[in-house]
Amino acid sequence: MNAGNRERAIVVSALKHAAPYIRLFKRKVFVLKAGGEIFASESATRALMEQVGILNQVGIRVVMIHGGGPQSTALASQLGVDTQFVDGRRVTDGASLDVATMVLNGQINTRILAACRDIDIPAVGISGVDAGLIRAHRRPPVEREGAGTVDYGFVGDIDSVEADILKKQLDNGLMPVVSPLSCDESGTLLNINADTVAAAIAAELEAEKLILLTATPGILDDKDDPRSLISFLDRADLEALRAAGKLADGMLPKAQAIDRALADGVQRVHIISWKVPDSLLLEVFTNEGTGTLVVNDTALLTAAEQGAEP
Repeated sequence: MNAGNRERAIVVSALKHAAPYIRLFKRKVFVLKAGGEIFASESATRALMEQVGILNQVGIRVVMIHGGGPQSTALASQLGVDTQFVDGRRVTDGASLDVATMVLNGQINTRILAACRDIDIPAVGISGVDAGLIRAHRRPPVEREGAGTVDYGFVGDIDSVEADILKKQLDNGLMPVVSPLSCDESGTLLNINADTVAAAIAAELEAEKLILLTATPGILDDKDDPRSLISFLDRADLEALRAAGKLADGMLPKAQAIDRALADGVQRVHIISWKVPDSLLLEVFTNEGTGTLVVNDTALLTAAEQGAEP
């Protein structure tokens, strides 16, 4: 077989393999959360959005939530604003909130929309503030063992999500790109962890999947060893990892968001690395995937999802 015929055979085989997944997921809602580090690179941004564009083209309805942590930290440093984290969560004082607003609603949301326009994805930018999409209150100070009282500042905890706002956009063929900023009933802006926002939106939309794109391969048994990737686990396993101190600080809020999403009805949560080429497509259109699948009960996974030999 010459090179041309071999290439055509590969394309045909790939399409045949993907066809059952396309039928299964057509018109279903996927909630995709992408960390800000992806959008620091123009090439990484385009590579991700090309994959999202394919999901959109085969009829999967995507809602994207984005973070902006690295850009917020960098801009805060340039402006002389201190950045503080507690258990992987950013403490947001007044100056930090101004930085987050500029980065999330300005720089990153606009950059994603520009990339979408370039590859013809009909996207619309929105934040939790718009039309009361995310209703939240300011998190009260909390007692933390060994650290006294922690005041997270202008950090919000979610009260509710107005899912109809997103459903109307999806029904009109649009892809919402959501910034995780919100406000309370008096209009005070609040910064909310993007993983938490993604989990709440996925639950309200009864999403087929919640997919978290990170810089790590997935959930690791040894947080210092990227080779210790766990292919699948359930909520009990996730809690065991947390209790054993095996989740790095940045994974702690993700683990809480994953647990909340599964408890609220999302059937499957995927944690994958944006650094793996075409990781999103591989996770959606193959049984093997590339990262970690988290479910309520691994006993209910199919043999194929567990990687069993046929």
